Amino acid sequence: MDAIQQYYPQLTTPGKVIITMHQKPDGDAMGSALGLYHFLIQLGHDVTVISPTNWADFLSWLPGASSVIDYEKKREHCIGLINAADTIYCLDFNILHRTKHMEIPLTRATAVKILIDHHQQPQEDAFNFGISNVYKSSTSEMVYDFIVESGHSNLINADAATCLYTGIMTDTGSFRFPSTTASVHHMIAHLKEIGLDHSRVHDKIYDNFLESRLRFIGHSLLNRMEVLYEYNTVLMAIPKEDLVRFETKTGDTEGLVNYLLSIQGIKLGALVIDRDEERRWSFRSKDDFDVNTFARNHFNGGGHKNAAGGKSLDSLQSTVEQFKKVLKQYQIQLLEKT
Repeated sequence: MDAIQQYYPQLTTPGKVIITMHQKPDGDAMGSALGLYHFLIQLGHDVTVISPTNWADFLSWLPGASSVIDYEKKREHCIGLINAADTIYCLDFNILHRTKHMEIPLTRATAVKILIDHHQQPQEDAFNFGISNVYKSSTSEMVYDFIVESGHSNLINADAATCLYTGIMTDTGSFRFPSTTASVHHMIAHLKEIGLDHSRVHDKIYDNFLESRLRFIGHSLLNRMEVLYEYNTVLMAIPKEDLVRFETKTGDTEGLVNYLLSIQGIKLGALVIDRDEERRWSFRSKDDFDVNTFARNHFNGGGHKNAAGGKSLDSLQSTVEQFKKVLKQYQIQLLEKT
């Protein structure tokens, strides 16, 4: 993978462009993709954003979201677009299998593939150009840097600013995570000067759910949360019956794992949800406990030092038992004072 800076001279040559992201895109994945979309169309590119799967309703208001194609609903059409593309931007993931069923078409595609991502251990041989920076707050911040450093900051309009801010806000936990550096705040100041309405973004993302989601969260905290003080850990296991009972939709479990770290003294929060095809893990940690390594070693996952995900094909009960068994290996580290 060559440095992304080597691609800058080709930016102004119009072509057929695909932008994609990881399955079940979150605010950063969708925000960075649409932020890049609003930039590239101004350079004359024919741009299509393809999501590997559906996405949360609370992201559908984003400028340009109505034009995003769900790969699972229009596979043949999407494969045709991928095969015809000159350039494919891969955002907020660095291993092709994170695009689920899109992995094979992306692998076979002859287009120039460009990576912009901030997760650890990228699959570098899958991309022609790219940048991977684990110290960045979000992929949206990196897309902003890409636009500015390539000499096109004047093309960041209000729509792009709204999308990029959404990605940064959600991936930094509303700017409370350590990844929120001074450069992030400088960027936000610039977006505000462009015309960003940050209050509207916050309202659309955090204050725009159905009553059923709040009741689902309350039920989960009351009945599914297990505090393991002997490991400074909180575990929450959500069975499929809860998802059905509360009629949860894509995005309704977003942020649920963060509640687990709000208990005093807790260093590790682990959420596992019983999905149809697999059990999906979300891990969050404080201080020096590395959940990226934890997820990679034990639950076929990865991510960041303090935020990672994983999966298991075992039953919900079995994967919870496996988690508790593995946890014993980390007791000293989890109880260590920092």
